[in-house]
Amino acid sequence: MEKNYWITEEPIQLQDVMDKVVRREAGAISTFTGIVREFTKGKRTLYLEYQAYIPMAEKKLAQIGQEIAEKWGNTKTAIVHRIGKLDISEIAVAIAVSTPHRKDAFEASEYAIDRIKEIVPIWKKEHWEDGTLWIGDQQETTAYKQGMPAKVQMEMKQGEKE
Repeated sequence: MEKNYWITEEPIQLQDVMDKVVRREAGAISTFTGIVREFTKGKRTLYLEYQAYIPMAEKKLAQIGQEIAEKWGNTKTAIVHRIGKLDISEIAVAIAVSTPHRKDAFEASEYAIDRIKEIVPIWKKEHWEDGTLWIGDQQETTAYKQGMPAKVQMEMKQGEKE
């Protein structure tokens, strides 16, 4: 079975993500690539570190793909998020959505990145030049409790029961 939603420690190749959604009935493929920027909140970023609860993260990425299919119909989606240490300009997340028409592809791609930030258990540490560190997660900006927000710990426990 083809895997269209995954977490990786390897550098992301956008063409590999796009290849997963190419199909004859598609007239458009919209891609989104989130890369590591050098300046955040007025501070110079040296590098980022991403962590994820991989089983739940991949499940949530697939959920987003399903939501896109339900909302826009006739779509095919692939989403990959990288974890580990990422340097400036490296790809952190890549999304590809194919649809018959470009407007739907653009809208679905934007929807995907917004939903990733809302529901996928991925945490980011920004290492800044001045020695400070910002830790955030893609669901909410809260302090870590045993390495992850309580909300995500509850989701993890629920996911393990399923």
